[in-house]
Amino acid sequence: MLVLGRKPGEYIMLGDSIKVKVVKSEKGDLRLAIDAPRHIPIVRGEVYETNKSKAI
Repeated sequence: MLVLGRKPGEYIMLGDSIKVKVVKSEKGDLRLAIDAPRHIPIVRGEVYETNKSKAI
């Protein structure tokens, strides 16, 4: 796993088509803006884990 530090306004690119930008950081909370093509699903971790456990 890669761990990066980013400040509000900074971003990372995943390939050429997915941009993940830090848009707000307060009191330990973090907000991310994700810009990706529509065909790529974006799912919160807890939803992903729930769906994964139901598939087993």
